[in-house]
Amino acid sequence: MEHASFVDAARIALDLASSTEVKAGWLEESSCAGMSVGGLAHHLVQQAGNTVRLLEMEPVAEPPIPLLEHYARAAWVEAGPDDEVNVTIREGADAAADTGPDDVIAHGTAALERLPDLLRDHHRRIPDQVRIPWQGWSLSTSDFLVTRAMEIVVHADDLASSVGVETPDFPDDVVADVLALLSAVAVRRHGQVALVRALSRPQRAPGDVSAF
Repeated sequence: MEHASFVDAARIALDLASSTEVKAGWLEESSCAGMSVGGLAHHLVQQAGNTVRLLEMEPVAEPPIPLLEHYARAAWVEAGPDDEVNVTIREGADAAADTGPDDVIAHGTAALERLPDLLRDHHRRIPDQVRIPWQGWSLSTSDFLVTRAMEIVVHADDLASSVGVETPDFPDDVVADVLALLSAVAVRRHGQVALVRALSRPQRAPGDVSAF
C-alpha cells in the first residue's frame, strides 16, 4: 500500500474515534465484549501511535520473519476471548482510556502529525525493518504496516458498530492488503477449499472461515 494511503487510514480511524457518538459512549461496553468503547477507541488510535513509536526505534540487525509467520507465532491469534493474552489487551486498553477521550485523541493527533515524515524517511533505515518488542521479532517495514492496517480496518468496524454509526470506507489499496492478509490467515486455519466455497459457493461453505 502507498504510505499516503496508510496515513489516510490512520486519519479516518482518528476521525471515527473523535466522533460525538464515541465520546458519548466512552464508558459503555463496546462490540468487543469486555472492552469499553473508550478502550476500543484507544486501541484503534494507538495503531498509529505504535507505528510512530516503533519507527522511531533503532532497527535491530536480525532477519525479519515473513508476514504470515508473524500470525503463526503470535499467541493472541488462536487464543480464546477469555485467555490471558486477550484479557490483558482489553484491560490495558481500558486502563489507558481512563484519561478520557480528549487525552486519547490528543495523543492520536500528535502521532498522526509525526507519521508522514517517518514513513517518508523509512527507506533510509538500514535494515529497513521494524522490531516488535512485545513479540520479540522483526518484520519488514511494509509488512509491519500491513499488520497495523489490518488492526485499523477491523477495529474501525468494531468501534462503528459499538456506537451505531456507519463503518467508514478506507483507501482501496489498504483494504486490498488487509483482505489479502485475512484471506491468507484464514486459508492457513481452515484450508483452501473452505475459503473458496465461502467466497463463491455459499451453499457448500462451512460455517466459519474467520481468520482470527
